[in-house]
Formats: sequence, C-alpha cells, structure tokens
Amino acid sequence: MSLKKALLAATMLSLPLAANAQQPISGVYLGAGAGYNYLQSTSVDLPENGPNILGAADIDFDHGWGGVVSVGYGFGNGLRAELEGNYRENEVDKIGSFPGIGGKARTYGAMVNALYDFNLGLPVVPYVGAGVGWVWHDYDTVRSRFTPNNAGVNSLTINDTDNSFAFQGIVGAAFPIAAVPGLAITAEYRFLGSLQPEMTAVNRSPTGVAVSRKVDVDNYNHSAFLGIRYAFNQAPPPAPVPVAPAPAAAPAPARTYLVFFDFDRADLTDRARQIIAEAAQNSGRVQATRIEVAGHADRSGTPQYNQRLSQRRADAVAAELTRLGVARSAITVQAFGESRPLVPTADGVREPQNRRVEIVLR
Repeated sequence: MSLKKALLAATMLSLPLAANAQQPISGVYLGAGAGYNYLQSTSVDLPENGPNILGAADIDFDHGWGGVVSVGYGFGNGLRAELEGNYRENEVDKIGSFPGIGGKARTYGAMVNALYDFNLGLPVVPYVGAGVGWVWHDYDTVRSRFTPNNAGVNSLTINDTDNSFAFQGIVGAAFPIAAVPGLAITAEYRFLGSLQPEMTAVNRSPTGVAVSRKVDVDNYNHSAFLGIRYAFNQAPPPAPVPVAPAPAAAPAPARTYLVFFDFDRADLTDRARQIIAEAAQNSGRVQATRIEVAGHADRSGTPQYNQRLSQRRADAVAAELTRLGVARSAITVQAFGESRPLVPTADGVREPQNRRVEIVLR
C-alpha cells in the first residue's frame, strides 16, 4: 500500500459517526486501540563480497498491524496528557527485486503524548496530539536468497535490534457513548517515526563466506486504529432543562354594551341603534366567539309582564345585530325580567337604568 492510500484510509476512519456530545475529560482515563499499520520501505547499503558489490537495495514490507494502550489525565479544558505503550509488526515482502523468504520487522516502546480535544458541542469530538519517546526496532531474521550468479552472493540476513528516540503525530475523533458516561469509541491516524536504527547485515556467498557490516534502516509507520477510551469520574451530561410551557393567554376581558329603553317599550331609539352598531362592529375586531344578549325590566308592572317585556327587548336587539351582519348562531338571547336590576328599587318603582338590554362580547 502506498503512503497516499494509507493516509486516505486513516482519513476515512476519522469521519464523524453518530454519538452524543460529552463534557471535556477531567481526571484519569484509560485507552486502547488496534488496527492497520503500514511500514515504509527502507533502503540499505549491502556489504561487499569479494570484488563484487551488490550496492543498495530496498526492503519492502507487507501490510501489518499494531496497537496501543495508554493511561492519561484530562485537565477539563480539552487538554490531555498521557503515557502510551505501543507495538507494531510487519512481515517482509521483498528485498530489492527478490522475494523475502522470512522475517518480520517489529517496533515497540513507550511515548509521552500531549493531546487537545475540540469540544464543539457536536456528537463527535475531534482531537490532535503529538508525542515523544523511545522505541525498539527489531529485525527478526529478515532474509532473502539470491541466485548464485547475482553479484556472487547467495543470501542476505538481518537479525538485530536497536533502540532510538521516537516521535509521533496523532489525528483522531472520539464518539461518546451516552448510556455510559466517560466511555467513548475512538478512530485515529498515527504517524510514528524514529531516528535511524543501526542493524548488522550478514551477506553470505555461495561458498559460505560471510561478510557483515552495520547498516542504517528507516522506521516510519502509518497506523489507522480503532479503539475504546474510558474516563473515570466523568459526570453525565446535564439533563436538558425542561421548557415551561408558555402561560396560556388570559382570555380577553368581556366587553359589555348597555342599550336602554323607554318606559313600557321594546322599540329601539336612535341612541340604542348607535350602541348596537358599535357592538356589532367590535365583535368582528375582537373576534368574539359568543355574543350574549340579556333583556331586563324595571319593577313597575307584574313580574310576568316584565318577563315578557324583557324578552321582546332582547329579541329586538338580537334582530338588529343580525341585520348588521352578526351571525345569528353566535348570539345567545336571555330574558331576566325584573329579577336582576341594575339599580335596586322597591316594587312598582319606575327606574330608567333597569329598562335595558346588556350585550356582552366574549
């Protein structure tokens, strides 16, 4: 796999998935991850054998795997520090133009990392990091057999280990699990490199003569890991504050209009028609759902007569409202006779304010 393809694979692993937002890590956490590792090829200067010099050859590696474990501490502001142990392994593919017949390259060691989480309030938390440390690079019987006519050599073997300063960069994303506060799935790309390890290469001729020399090899790893992380004592996200329902709008106050009548009369005066017209007009403006029309009478005359008189007065007002465009189905007509005086009086007393019809818009 080319470096370009490895970077593309790591980028795809970092695309957002569905999860739930979490608070910045505060306190101790543990993490682990594993997945694909790509070890870049390295060029070595092969040892001489007699008068023939094979020269430089590239060692290429198959796709491999690796993993990391870490313990860290979050400072509650997105910044984290962690101690990491790591391991990577790739088998040999070929040496120069000849297939490898065995051997593996391993890298393992410890790193100190600093990382920063971008808590953006999204379901995914992207992060970046960098680290330094020390790693061991091990060539476990890396060898290839050549033809006898190839520069007078028969085989090449590197079986050695060296350690050196290492450095790495990290780009990843965490996907919190809402059901378990502090738990998250991680997907990340890591580049791990080191200063060139020095290995002993042994070149053996067809006659069995062995020549050895020190060679420098490269150690550059590109990894795409899936993992899991758990932060201890992580408080669950605050429950959403329930939104109180908006208070119901207070009903509009009822509007009342008084229509007065002459003594012992139920016909409408000019002034009465003006008041009824105003009530009809306002009933449309305030979008009244009910219009109550209640007829009344004073206490002159018998209660039975006054009951009938108040009914005629209420009917006259309702008819005028209907004539002015108010739907008859919206009008409720009642007659109370002399039972509800506006001004209390003795029986038989004529009181103009009690000879009335009340129009109430609701």
